[in-house]
Amino acid sequence: MIAQNLVSYRIRCAITQFSPDGRLFQVEYAIEAVRRGTTAIGIRCIEGVVLAVEKRVLSLQEPESVEKIFDIDTHVGAAIAGLTADARVLIDNARIQSQINRLYYNEAISIPVLTKKICDLKQIYTQHAGVRPFGVSLLIAGVDDSPKLFMTDPSGAFWGYRAQAIGSGAQTVREELEKEYNENKSIDEVIIMALKALKKVIESELDPTKAEIAVIRAETKKFERLSFSVMEDYIKKADSGS
Repeated sequence: MIAQNLVSYRIRCAITQFSPDGRLFQVEYAIEAVRRGTTAIGIRCIEGVVLAVEKRVLSLQEPESVEKIFDIDTHVGAAIAGLTADARVLIDNARIQSQINRLYYNEAISIPVLTKKICDLKQIYTQHAGVRPFGVSLLIAGVDDSPKLFMTDPSGAFWGYRAQAIGSGAQTVREELEKEYNENKSIDEVIIMALKALKKVIESELDPTKAEIAVIRAETKKFERLSFSVMEDYIKKADSGS
């Protein structure tokens, strides 16, 4: 019994202990879960921010029930890659933090502050026994005084980007974004650019059931999820190369 308890204690401690070469394996395993997730893209421009994600829908599954982009507040949303269940916990917490900010300060939370609060929670789950890191990365996009885009890591680190991709097709998409990105593009041009990048990583032909897009425009500061019909129009433009 004593031996079993000792083994159990060592396993719990091993989750939060550094290896001799300074690595946290549980965090690295969480990052691997992100790498195996569906591709998500965030692109910032002067007119706002665009989030686009790949959706893997089974033949008998309702496409609307597969959610990879979440609204957090009226001016901010997030796209995910990794474990959706883990993402839901983080999104719910982010929504609470956003509402707390409105109650305390009577104003919308800034995107950097919201991102830091999400990552503070992520970091806590890397240093306590009995828990594991969140196996999800988020692209947090929104407009406060200007359009902003941040990427969060399972470790709790975060960085600001003009354009970024996460998930299984991230490397392919990043190469495309590095060639095509221009901050002066319009929202419409950015949406088409995101769809062209998604086409390179989606195995079958792209249609509105295989992708999800949301925009936050600098003019309105409102999170807006594109409908199937609107996406269909953009997909046609992407296919035609316009």
